[in-house]
Formats: sequence, structure tokens, C-alpha cells
Amino acid sequence: MAVHFSTEELAARRAKACATIQDAGLDGMLIFLQESMYWLSGYDTFGYCFFQCFYLGADGKFFLLTRAPDLRQAQHTSVIEDIRIWVDRDGANPALDLRAALQDVGAAGKSLGVEYEAAGLTAYRGKQVEAALDGFCTLVEANDLINSLRIVKSEAELAYIRKAGELADDAYDAAVACTAAGVDEGLILSRMQGAVFEGGGDYAGNEFIIGSDRDALLCRYKSGRRTLSANDQLTLEWAGSYRRYHAAMMNTFIIGKPTPEHLTMYDAAKEALLACEAAMKPGNIMDDVFQAHATVLDAHGLRSHRLNACGYSMSAHYAPCWMDWPMFYEGNPVVMAPGMAFFIHIIIMNSEKGLAMCLGRSSIIEEGGSKTVSRSPLDMVVL
Repeated sequence: MAVHFSTEELAARRAKACATIQDAGLDGMLIFLQESMYWLSGYDTFGYCFFQCFYLGADGKFFLLTRAPDLRQAQHTSVIEDIRIWVDRDGANPALDLRAALQDVGAAGKSLGVEYEAAGLTAYRGKQVEAALDGFCTLVEANDLINSLRIVKSEAELAYIRKAGELADDAYDAAVACTAAGVDEGLILSRMQGAVFEGGGDYAGNEFIIGSDRDALLCRYKSGRRTLSANDQLTLEWAGSYRRYHAAMMNTFIIGKPTPEHLTMYDAAKEALLACEAAMKPGNIMDDVFQAHATVLDAHGLRSHRLNACGYSMSAHYAPCWMDWPMFYEGNPVVMAPGMAFFIHIIIMNSEKGLAMCLGRSSIIEEGGSKTVSRSPLDMVVL
């Protein structure tokens, strides 16, 4: 089997989840997040684009309901033995198959938590689940029950994040080596993604973000390419991904000569990044990190050019994005602890002048504070 964790570690995770399910007054969980399935069983697929459900009972019983194309995927990548298949046919309603499977494991009349906030559970399928299970059992929203367990990583998971950090650095090196006036953005993307693949990495949870000139102010990928001009700015956001675990980075390269505003924005971005990393330590809450970000940038007169969040958790994640729960924003009360991993992004976008400056990297929280997984310098990149 191509399972990336030991049987013992996966069993310990499920035991912890079962205890948490019981503490929440539930009898089981209907799990639709692919990240949760992977964390609990090793199951690795993009088959969540169709209906599938992983059931975990408080008594430790578990099964997977999926389509035929994922039968061998589950057998090969997970420790799941009870794999049930719903059949593709006109008018198929897999929620009825789910009800039958739950009947088999004695879940009738029980209280079941549901991961409603999942890319794998569309509103259409969610309505089918609720209709099929109406009167059969009680459904309770439990979006963050498994997420709250995944946020503190095991040593094996942290090793994967560190490896992802190495791959992100390799992509950074590849971008620096090929970026210059007259170079097409497509070449830069291909070199960055190629560096990750050549290092043994995976596709990231979302596209690498690239934009030059006015598009450097975007923090989402869009289709279309341009060639870099003699005086340009290039914003990149990317991630190394290894065994589905991510370590993201962000940077704005300057092609030609930086403007005075670029220099000022860069100084503020670096100061804010280091302040955030200093606040990212055990016992602090996530709001402390956001306040460090806001305090520095606001003091530089950049309040109107910054965002209302400055990062998020790094973990194993699947498309449509690599962003994991929780996020750094004002008032977030989540307490940070050793074993957590986060990406800090300092994003400064001056729409009035069409200027961008971004800086970001990933770190792991240890007993004494945070430690970056990146070897790359924080110097302004001028090419």
C-alpha cells in the first residue's frame, strides 16, 4: 500500500477522534473533507469531486462510501477495509446508499456530526443526505471537530512540511534564476513547478499565483501570460507540496530599478513579517499575530493598502486551495501551540499607484517560538 503514515499513527488519530466525538455528545461522524479522510486513514484521491463519505463511529467502526474508480485508490493508499460502492446510473442518489451503510453499522437513531463545510459536499448532495437521513438519525454540524485535531502535527507530519519547505525554496531558486526582462511568465511558472516535481513533490492545493505589471496586485491566479518588461514587478505566491503537506512562500520581484515606494513598502513588509513571526509562539492567540501585522503596516501609513488577514495554517490540503484552518485575522482566539505550522503573508497593494510588494514564508511553532522552514533570504529581489 502507498500509505504515508504508519498503521499505528493512523490508529492513534482515529482513537483521538473517537474520544472527541464522544466528548461532543455524538455517536459518529459523516466526514466529507478529503483532508480529514487522508488524516484518519491515509486515503489519497481527488475523487471527492464526486460524492463520497467516510464514516467514523465513536465505537471505532469506519467505512468509506465512494464510486468504483476510487475502489482501488482506497485499497492502495489507505487502511480502509470496508469500502462500499455506489453505482453510477441515471437518477443515482448515493445518499440512499449512505443510509443503507449506516443501517449496517447500527447508526439508526444515533446522533451524527457532519462536515458540511467541505468541497466534497455540494449543496445539492447535502440536501440529498439530509432528505435520506431525515427520521433515520440526528445530524449535527461539526465542521471543525476533525480540523481541531489536525492543527497540531505529529513528527512525521512536520517532517513532510519541512520537506515541502525545501521544495518551495527550490522553486524560489528556479524563479530567481530565470526571471529577467523579456522572459515570459509561463517559463517562470514551468521552472518553479518543475523544481517541485523534480524534488519528489506533488501538485499544490491550488495554482501557483503569478502576475506582473498591474497584475502584480492580484493575489489569485488568472489565465493569460505576458512578457516581463525592462522595468516591471512580478508577484509570486507558491507552495512546495510533499505527501500533500504544504509550505507556502510569497515574494514580489523587481525587474529593473525599484521605485522609492517599492523600497519603502519592502522595508515595511519585512518588518511586519518578522514581527508576526516573533508573535507566533506557544500561548499566544492568533489575533496577536494579526495585530503585529496591522500595527507595523499601519505605522508605515499602509492601512489602506493591506489586507484583513495575514496568513493561515499549513497542513495536508487538497484543491481548490492549500489554505487550511485557522486563519490569522482580527479577534481570532485560537491558541497557538508547539507542532502547529503556519504561513505568514504580508501583502501590500497600492492600487492608486499600481505598485505591489509582498513577502511571505512558512514556519513551525516550537517550544521557544517559531522556526521558518525556508532557507531563502528575505532580501528584496531585484533582477
